[in-house]
Amino acid sequence: IARYKRARGFNVLHPMGWDAFGLPAENAAMERGIHPAEWTYANIAAMREQLKGMGLSIDWSKELATCHPGYYAQQQRLFLDFLGAGLVYRKESWVNWDPVDQTVLANEQVIEGRGWRSGAPVEQRRLPQWFFRITAYSEELLSALDELERWPEKVRLMQRNWIGKSRGARIWFPIDGRSDALEIFTTRPDTIDGASFMALSPHHPLAQELAAKDPGLSDFIAECEHLGTSEEAIERTEKLGYDTGLVCSHPLDSNWKLPVYVANFVLMDYGTGAIFGVPSGDQRDLDFARKYGLPVIETYRPVGARDPSPQELEAYEDQLRRHPVVEHRSAEGRELLFHISESAFIDKSAEEPVHYTNARFLDEPIATPIEAIEAAIDYLEHQGVGEGTVQFRLRDWGVSRQRYWGCPIPVIHCADCGAVPVPLEELPVQLPDDVDFSSPGNPLERHESWKSADCPSCGKAVRRDTDTMDTFVDSSWYFARFTAPRADAPTRREAVDYWLPVDQYIGGIEHAILHLLYARFFTRAMKQCGHLGVEEPFKGLFTQGMIGHETYQDSAGRYFSPDEISRGDNGGLVGPDGQAVTAGRVEKMSKSKKNTVDPARIIDTYGADTARWFMLSDSPPDREMEWTDAGIEGAWRFVQRLWRLADEALEALPPAGAEAPSAFGAEAMELRRATHKAIQSVGGDIEQFRFNRAVARIYELSNLLGATSLVKSDDAGDRWALREALESLVRLMAPMMPHLAEELWQRLGHDGMLVDLPWPEADQTLTVDETVTLAVQVNGKKRATIELPRDADEKTAEQAALSEPAVLRAVGESTPRKVIVVKNRIVNVVV
Repeated sequence: IARYKRARGFNVLHPMGWDAFGLPAENAAMERGIHPAEWTYANIAAMREQLKGMGLSIDWSKELATCHPGYYAQQQRLFLDFLGAGLVYRKESWVNWDPVDQTVLANEQVIEGRGWRSGAPVEQRRLPQWFFRITAYSEELLSALDELERWPEKVRLMQRNWIGKSRGARIWFPIDGRSDALEIFTTRPDTIDGASFMALSPHHPLAQELAAKDPGLSDFIAECEHLGTSEEAIERTEKLGYDTGLVCSHPLDSNWKLPVYVANFVLMDYGTGAIFGVPSGDQRDLDFARKYGLPVIETYRPVGARDPSPQELEAYEDQLRRHPVVEHRSAEGRELLFHISESAFIDKSAEEPVHYTNARFLDEPIATPIEAIEAAIDYLEHQGVGEGTVQFRLRDWGVSRQRYWGCPIPVIHCADCGAVPVPLEELPVQLPDDVDFSSPGNPLERHESWKSADCPSCGKAVRRDTDTMDTFVDSSWYFARFTAPRADAPTRREAVDYWLPVDQYIGGIEHAILHLLYARFFTRAMKQCGHLGVEEPFKGLFTQGMIGHETYQDSAGRYFSPDEISRGDNGGLVGPDGQAVTAGRVEKMSKSKKNTVDPARIIDTYGADTARWFMLSDSPPDREMEWTDAGIEGAWRFVQRLWRLADEALEALPPAGAEAPSAFGAEAMELRRATHKAIQSVGGDIEQFRFNRAVARIYELSNLLGATSLVKSDDAGDRWALREALESLVRLMAPMMPHLAEELWQRLGHDGMLVDLPWPEADQTLTVDETVTLAVQVNGKKRATIELPRDADEKTAEQAALSEPAVLRAVGESTPRKVIVVKNRIVNVVV
């Protein structure tokens, strides 16, 4: 893309950076007994060499690494600017704690309740944490998705769901025997008459208050704290609760009593940390009700669902999956077909199909679930027991990590002055080199000289913040830094305003939510602080597929790399020690399963262009691709063929730069038309990321060149058409195989570099076929095809169609009633 856009005349910034901080690098260095910086920079050097060997057209003068003090000094500056703008704050929060790595883990780093690196069971702890106030932009992060027209819809949908705007109600349930009420948030207040219990998060203040006096509840909460904090972890676990003995009154009926439980599936950081359970409307509530013998009050049932027994009853959400909502229109408007059992906001006396109606407050029919929710909110507000509100699923971003290899948080802690920003002139707060990894935990916490400082406000001896930033912070603004990577501020405005937003961003679907959402937040925060002038970082987004390879394991479950596998005497696969190895399924390349291919080996064996060509030719770039030795060898054979093709034609070619003759023969014109069609198509395919189609077009042109007899002709027109086709072929393949293209360009007699030439332009008069093929149908069934001059008149097309033997047989003795001609496309005969 970068090479093609340069040839199209664009100013292209195609840089390279290294997202180099993080726990994996720290752990790898510890395992090898070396410093993380040494390990990281050695890897960077190796990868840089390989990328250069691939011939990537990268502007290496813009290279940056997030672990370099020059980069993270400006990141610390941004942190302090955000702090001053009210976009950073510190509070105690429940976190996932890895007891082995002794650090906070993000929800995404907890796999089946265990740390993604250590494998240790994760605990929940309450720790002081720094947060970015991403929720300050919840509404605009959501609404601006509609403007990102060059983003895949699936990515925008994932972000919408993650931000999770929902209209609902806050409702107060009086607690019997107490003066306070339990406040809940719900998106389905219309199901309140299906409530059968109340549930608190283990971290709810009321749960904590009760646990102080109830050892059983305290033990239950301790068990809950061995779960991760993610919704996924909670979804997988068995739904458990502890009866507190408290009872709430239903806000619409004081005689209706609801027991209060502490439940392991209620999250503190969504809503209020308390819910009313509606077993007929939510599968988790239904599982819980069945376990503890609580009533299930049905509120909605799709038409067609029979009366279930208590054991067969499904939650409403599962009913909808089995019995989709039926919609139709009538004189009264759209109606949804439901049987209604026990909803306070539905008119139960209506004839089927039932209208949503607020029986308590409104008389007008309500035709949609959203209107039923609004009617419920209206009624709750009228009764003074609730209020409508908007809730977002998005939570503020906790960025504190208890590890060494990360960007230090530029704050000192003073007993008198509180959290005090490090003065700008003292940035960067640089990581110490003399750290001790012999004990678990954060080496910065044990480094007395590093963490000791003087308070900038009062001068007293204080300590530095020993946490480092989540590495998602490092990757949330690097695209802006690329525009001026050596500037003494986070950005240089004239550069960043020229280059941003990024015209084309390419990244895996695994970044669809967090990385891209954080980058969108950072861009807005940087604009608010005056560092740039745009709100969206990436104008266009393309999500590429992953490259996969077979996996290889022995009977002990050990993985081996493809380079370690060979054929034994019996023809079976064996590992490096001769042990039998089994080939497993194709999975995305990963270090853990060792199914990676070393680029250096491929380049040394086949050349960089072959590797590039194979990756582009095998499948559309947004799909998964399997790396195979057969595939790479096929690409290598094509490279050899191209060289031979040019070599064999050299003697037949006129000099480079020769003027076109006045006339061309039929075969030369056929080749010229194919050449200019290829020019037009390849450019369009590259624009649309259809690289495999562009490759196919180049194959077609090379096949035609290989089959032409023009190389044996003495005709000036034939020889000129042959040079035009060969030169065009070389120029079209140049973005994909730049090394071979430059060699062939020199071989064809040119002095300058091909990379400096503009993209070839197609002659439009040669991209239009002189003849077209039309289908002929009789009463809608295809019977024949006819070849006609382009834009032939209707009479000519009709006569040609009715002269076809297959059409005559289909018409028989009948007389055509009508002949419909769609110019250049189809002839339809009606008999």
